[in-house]
Amino acid sequence: MRFTSQLLRLLSLTLTFFIALSSSISQSNQFCDAGAGAPSSKLLIKGGTVVNAHHQQVADVYIEDGIIVAIKPTVTVGDEVTVIDATGKFVMPGGIDPHTHLEFEFMDTVTVDDFFSGQAAALAGGTTMHIDFVIPHKGSLTAGFEAYEKKAKKACMDYGFHMAVTKWDETVSREMELMVKEKGINSFKFFLAYKGALMISDELLLEGFKKCKSLGALAMVHAENGDAVYEGQKKMIELGITGPEGHALSRPAVLEGEATARAIRLADFVNTPLYVVHVMSIDAMEEIARARKSGQRVIGEPVASGLVLDESWLWHPDFETAAKYVMSPPIRKRGHDKALQAALSTGILQLVGTDHCAFNSTQKALGIDDFRKIPNGVNGIEERMHVVWDTMVESGQISAMDYVRLTSTECARIFNIYPRKGAILPGSDADIIILNPNSSFEITAKSHHSRLDTNVFEGSRGKGKIEVTIAGGRVVWENNELKVAPGTGRYIKMSPFSYLFDGIDRRDDAYLKSLQAPVKRAKSSS
Repeated sequence: MRFTSQLLRLLSLTLTFFIALSSSISQSNQFCDAGAGAPSSKLLIKGGTVVNAHHQQVADVYIEDGIIVAIKPTVTVGDEVTVIDATGKFVMPGGIDPHTHLEFEFMDTVTVDDFFSGQAAALAGGTTMHIDFVIPHKGSLTAGFEAYEKKAKKACMDYGFHMAVTKWDETVSREMELMVKEKGINSFKFFLAYKGALMISDELLLEGFKKCKSLGALAMVHAENGDAVYEGQKKMIELGITGPEGHALSRPAVLEGEATARAIRLADFVNTPLYVVHVMSIDAMEEIARARKSGQRVIGEPVASGLVLDESWLWHPDFETAAKYVMSPPIRKRGHDKALQAALSTGILQLVGTDHCAFNSTQKALGIDDFRKIPNGVNGIEERMHVVWDTMVESGQISAMDYVRLTSTECARIFNIYPRKGAILPGSDADIIILNPNSSFEITAKSHHSRLDTNVFEGSRGKGKIEVTIAGGRVVWENNELKVAPGTGRYIKMSPFSYLFDGIDRRDDAYLKSLQAPVKRAKSSS
């Protein structure tokens, strides 16, 4: 009897587990299969054009236990190896999205995509790693990190963390050191916008920049003048402009340009590298171009939505349609998109993110009577790789090698995980996509893998479809089917002092030698 009762209890627990797991998968997306995606210990990608950031060749790629072992013109294998034919297709490093917000608590709600659904969507779109932003809990970096560790337990692909800094004291300073030396974080974000919530002062910004420099961590900024935005919002409400168009009107490009210029100059004053997130305007881009021309270490990150959309959607008569385009900084007027594309193609801007921050139509409706209450954020984690290929490669603005650099390699270099990530080289992680340049794609909310009920790229069609995604040696996307399971993703620690810090100490020495001070003066005899 005891054995029978124990057996029944075991069966009950097992059934409960699979029901719960099935429910989790179903909520994320009906196409996700928790029972598949187990790593094939040996995999051969045959006959494709292997593209890295600085070289491409027709070759076979041989993988064992999640690691790339060989890239050769011909690799001969036995029957135990799974073979994927990539003839006529591009074999490239999986995308790395440097800017996401999964399960993000913001503006009195939480983004609908968590670390499972958001990552599953990413894999379907050819992104095999992302870096999410940890938000401190009541100012505590440690508490924030621990909260995000728990959120990420359901991860199904590799990920890293940036850390936001929202206040300053000695505790925060010590926690920054802990994050870098023990937790694998090498970047800290400072918000110059969202007054009364995340925004910090110039005094805090300077302290943060100095601490970042000493730790070899990259300082990042959301660049909008928060005080001016606050005034712009009040002005719009006074004018009776309460709809989504008020969002764009209250925070014009000049305020993004001002904050970008201010952050650049303060970073130059401290002599530390700077990363400007979601560059949305010509104004901000030109400040970055000016700084880089002078030799300053500044990285500019546009996002997929800013490259291909314009603000006219915010004037749409249907609130639900207009509200889904609300993000900060706002999507700009037509012309900014083309200028940002040109800046990417000429090296003024260095990589492409998404700022994937998914709020559904019910959440967006929180601001139906006041645009200031519309949760800020758009999708992009699944769409980025297709959008960039169609917009930039198919148009002839960049090459396939440039595409790899902008979507993967440069991110890996900036955050010091190259060549483990961002490359198809012996010893690199087997994070790989196979893109068919002759196949086409269409983006719709009905077919995407996010939990969102809308999509800002709705109806977009283009050439260049990612047909296979391999993450950590596992085929996770093939034949338009996802094969992923929660808990299979890994946290990737990122070391400090990336290439952006090379020569910083010598520049400091040159500065000190140039001062011709202090001046030795004779003491007065009187």
